[in-house]
Amino acid sequence: MKTWPLMLRFSGFFSLALLAACCSTDRGMHAEALARQANLARELIRTNDFVLTAYLRITNTAAPVNVYIEGDGLAWTSRHEPSLDPTPIEATGLQLATADPGVNVAYPARPCQFTSMSINPRCRVAYWTSKRFSPEVVTALNQALDRLASRLPGQHINLIGYSGGGALAVLLAAHRSDVSSIRTVAGNLDHQFVNQLHHVSAMPESLNALDAGSSIAQLPQIHFSGSNDTVVPPEVAQRFIATTGPRCAQLHIVPGLKHTGDWQRVWPALLAITPACAGMPIEHG
Repeated sequence: MKTWPLMLRFSGFFSLALLAACCSTDRGMHAEALARQANLARELIRTNDFVLTAYLRITNTAAPVNVYIEGDGLAWTSRHEPSLDPTPIEATGLQLATADPGVNVAYPARPCQFTSMSINPRCRVAYWTSKRFSPEVVTALNQALDRLASRLPGQHINLIGYSGGGALAVLLAAHRSDVSSIRTVAGNLDHQFVNQLHHVSAMPESLNALDAGSSIAQLPQIHFSGSNDTVVPPEVAQRFIATTGPRCAQLHIVPGLKHTGDWQRVWPALLAITPACAGMPIEHG
């Protein structure tokens, strides 16, 4: 009699783990299908702390590369329950990459997304909750960019980040000399403000993109915000641009779009808007 509740608890845990594994497989298959349609090839990139999944299309080593950084993915299953696997369901960042017609497109996934936990022993819940923008996460993505840059010697990197990926795009740019532009889409450029806005826990172990604003002030950048975004409202980008100054940073508010809106549909037109600092010639691609 006493063992029955324990068996129930074990069975419930096993069912949750099985469900998580099945859902993760479905999300991976969805990503594979998206990538295949855009001729993005999957590979693994090993960094010091994590093994990252990447989707790449490199067809001209004498041209720059557009690098896409995903959002926070399925970090939480409810307001109080973290996910067992942060792999995103919709993968908006990957959708943006598939809509990019450029000759060189890269999508290094965030640590612990799309990659088996069995080859990522350092993956733990903190890296997609309180430490999602931690120095370890930035270092892993920075090392992935180093691997990518070695294939494109002398070429520049254009960083594009969706939601939390926008924060990481800023933090990466602040550590590199080969980044020529930044574009963020619904970018969480001040997680302290956003967390206060939604009355959720602070993330003291994470770096805040807002603090890096002054260090990338001379880098051409465009921050796209949806007019109907209540998750990361346009005010967040406005606050960020206040730290960089307006010379090289622009805010574009896209009418009618929410945080999880159909950014893929409008992305080709938005991508054609070239970031430029005031006084620089503007090229339209």
